[in-house]
Amino acid sequence: MSTQTPEITLDQLETAMRDGAAVIDVREPSEYAEAHVPGAQPMPMSQLGNRLAELDRTAPLYVVCASGNRSAAMTDLLVASGLDAYSVAGGTSAWIRSGRDVVTGVQPR
Repeated sequence: MSTQTPEITLDQLETAMRDGAAVIDVREPSEYAEAHVPGAQPMPMSQLGNRLAELDRTAPLYVVCASGNRSAAMTDLLVASGLDAYSVAGGTSAWIRSGRDVVTGVQPR
């Protein structure tokens, strides 16, 4: 039986972020440094499975990548691991196209 990946829109993400939501960016470090959603924590797809203990199991997690494909796969992994996770539709590319602010560099801000 297949299940639908939980997914949210950019507007829903923005609202959640105002409430202090945790955003995980699963892109590669070079992609993250180029531009990322403000406050997004870098956690590359290749490392996520080994870093589950770092994630807050008491609050929803929002997963972003470049376009939504990697984040959907990683959201499925998180949900299967018992976390309340949502993939961000359109990813960072859609965030940038929408004119929202981005941050550059390797440190989350």
